[in-house]
Amino acid sequence: MKLGVCYYPEHWAKDRWLKDAQEMRLIGIEYVRIGEFSWSTIEPTPGVLNWTWLDESLSILHDHGLKVILGTPTATPPKWLVDKHPSMLAKDEQGRVRGFGSRRHYTFASLEYREECRRIVTIMAKRYGNHPAVVSWQTDNEYGCHDTILSYSAVDLDAFRIWLKEKYQDIQALNRAWGNIFWSMDYGSFDEIELPNLTVTEANPSHRLDFQRCCSDQVVAYNRLQTEILRKYSVGRDLVHNYMGFFTAFDHHKVSEDLDVASWDTYPLGFLDQEAIYSDVEKHEYLRTGHPDFGAFHHDLYRGCGKGRLWIMEQQPGPVNWAPHNPTPADGAVRLWTWEAFSHGAEMVSYFRWRQAPFAQEQMHAGLLRPDASTAEAAIEAGQVSNEVKHLANELGVDVDALVSLPTAGKVALMFDYDACWSLDIQPQSKAYRYMFWCYRVYEALRELGLSVDIISAKAEFEHYQMLVLPAQAYVSPRLEARLENYRGVLLVGPRSGSKTESYQIPENLPPGPLAKILPVTVERVDALPEHTQMDVNGRWGIGLLKHWHEQLKTDLPVLLSDSSGAAVLVGKDQRYYLGSCLDNDVLKVSLSRLAEKANLSPYFLPKGVRMRQRGNLLFVFNYSPVSQTYRPDDSTALIGGEELISCGVSVWRKE
Repeated sequence: MKLGVCYYPEHWAKDRWLKDAQEMRLIGIEYVRIGEFSWSTIEPTPGVLNWTWLDESLSILHDHGLKVILGTPTATPPKWLVDKHPSMLAKDEQGRVRGFGSRRHYTFASLEYREECRRIVTIMAKRYGNHPAVVSWQTDNEYGCHDTILSYSAVDLDAFRIWLKEKYQDIQALNRAWGNIFWSMDYGSFDEIELPNLTVTEANPSHRLDFQRCCSDQVVAYNRLQTEILRKYSVGRDLVHNYMGFFTAFDHHKVSEDLDVASWDTYPLGFLDQEAIYSDVEKHEYLRTGHPDFGAFHHDLYRGCGKGRLWIMEQQPGPVNWAPHNPTPADGAVRLWTWEAFSHGAEMVSYFRWRQAPFAQEQMHAGLLRPDASTAEAAIEAGQVSNEVKHLANELGVDVDALVSLPTAGKVALMFDYDACWSLDIQPQSKAYRYMFWCYRVYEALRELGLSVDIISAKAEFEHYQMLVLPAQAYVSPRLEARLENYRGVLLVGPRSGSKTESYQIPENLPPGPLAKILPVTVERVDALPEHTQMDVNGRWGIGLLKHWHEQLKTDLPVLLSDSSGAAVLVGKDQRYYLGSCLDNDVLKVSLSRLAEKANLSPYFLPKGVRMRQRGNLLFVFNYSPVSQTYRPDDSTALIGGEELISCGVSVWRKE
């Protein structure tokens, strides 16, 4: 439970650096991220390297006991490099060049740019790989930010054709997998294949899915290039990348295989405002705290990507600059978000940024300090958290460093699969349906029941969980099928699971495809509904509405929920259940509570806006509501706070 901050010494006069380091320590900061946007400062002209500023700033930070996360500067290649390799620039879906003047102006598939990255990362790793201040490296910054995963340039086409040849070997195998006999789309060779853009109408969905997979693999290869260099020249340092919220354009699980820690950049207010998932009522209610499950969902998702290790590389400290509207956080919100991250296993929470910049694109983005270097509100709350962490360690009778060993595992697993996300987003059938948002709402309902959830990949171990939820596992591999057959906990399979083959076709036996072996159900027809159409649903396991997706099921399994015409919605018995529709929160929560009880869990319907997370015998309770709430866990002693929770209130309890 450490605190950090993102710092840009190159933005400020040298005579300020010493004071900055001193003030960081006073607040309780221990980690400092620097360097990730500094290429033009390090190398202002080709081959001319300027290390003085970085040497001096690292020395000052180290002298004050601050641990440095050093970023590779490859997210912002300088202008001279773009002029040298213009083919490195990405193109959008309309074929327009995405040029220099901001950041992330490259395509991952450019081999010329990869060589430039190899050169600069090697130089940096050799120079600072064993520097006593450097404890970690961040590769690049926010892969895919500003929609930069899918690129449609000539180098992307070359990479795609190579990728397809390696996967299919024979062009006729590709034609069969893609169903190219439809609309006379057969290819005679891999060199005939184009990118799936600028087609007259919808491109072949199998074509699009493979292109998405290829682009994701380019990110994996690009990241691996950097990690291999860093592991060679900076032995023993943690390697990390900072992911983003609600972002699914590449497979984070695959990228994380080459990293030690997964981190992400959390901006609760910015995402509340810009995401279509949230209703106007939610946007109003949580205007200054963010939705209660936004941070938690991503903490659990990325902790699963990071082999159980999680950092927050950028935590919102105040108003941001990039959302449609940018309100100020409520008093206590920054403290609330920090403790929420710690409750989900975050080893470190780093605030973005140290000092608000008075220039360029992010000059309206708040920091711990104002542009004039005076202290902003978030710095006070960070200092409060630092003191509270020490208090918690003292109450537990352990050293602060020992808090990292508190268990993080939940009792419920929710499966999230990037390939399934791409599949269902490519052909959503209803514009109201999005895989990510459905998974999020299922997670929300579980968390409103006071359950601690782990979000896992389709390859992760799940046998030890008491309850497993597959919100929409579109493709079920033979290996996953076999593991589900042997699973002995309570299993809920959601709508659209088993609805596609690996090559994006409907399975011969109809959905849920291979899952019909353990859940004797056939999906005969689907009803893809607009946002404004919501149908009544009721039964032994609740009453409410279904929305976005409704399947017509043929089954002899017991019916637990039905629509208004009596058609089955939720079926199952014993340990295995199939849900054929997306449900609203009320009925979804009741049904999940019944399943939790079958799994020998103890669901509790928490007060509105209140959430809870368990780590070992500690219970963390949070109030995101704009009004005060009361909650006291059974058989527990308060270590921080108490049962009366003001808005943004936090309490920590030890369960006896």
